[in-house]
Amino acid sequence: MATLPGVEFYKSCGFSAQGNLDLDLTEGVKLEFVPMRKAMTELANNKRQLLRHTVATLAYRGGKAVANAADGFNSFHISDGSRTPEQILAHIGDLLDWAISIAKGKQTWHDSKPLPWNEEVARFFAALEAFDSYLASDNALNAPEEKLFQGPIADALTHVGQIAMLRRMAGTAIKGENYFKAEIEVGRIGPEQSSRRTEFD
Repeated sequence: MATLPGVEFYKSCGFSAQGNLDLDLTEGVKLEFVPMRKAMTELANNKRQLLRHTVATLAYRGGKAVANAADGFNSFHISDGSRTPEQILAHIGDLLDWAISIAKGKQTWHDSKPLPWNEEVARFFAALEAFDSYLASDNALNAPEEKLFQGPIADALTHVGQIAMLRRMAGTAIKGENYFKAEIEVGRIGPEQSSRRTEFD
């Protein structure tokens, strides 16, 4: 019977038929290699956790951008044809709905008509809750985490920055902050965020 190249070396290194490697080293040190399937599962879990942290970051930054906006800010625009904050926030809601549909393997896109500002804010957090809940579940993710980040989530973060910029241009700027020190936690995706912030005057 022919032997595939490297098989004898593989066996001589102590690998079992299941792909485990258990070696006793000097001075009582023990080196254990885990099966590839287990390693890949852990990697997938880590990716999903990082995506959930990104969603929590979106909730933190987005919540700050929309909180305590002045009356009339929802319809503020800088030029003809530019989006108003209300239209941008509606688009963010559409992006999050899109993300959920991708994750479920039923990708759909819908351009929604903007709701009144407070309703769009509520929709923003509801969509974040729905997406994060799906990520936190054992349900299969029907797209790579990287694709979900580079598409709808990165786009949503960009548009949150636009709202923050419009706040400044409208004369109701939000305070700058050291976001590295922000108390952002996986799963905390509602409007109630930590009040302990390192903000700049």
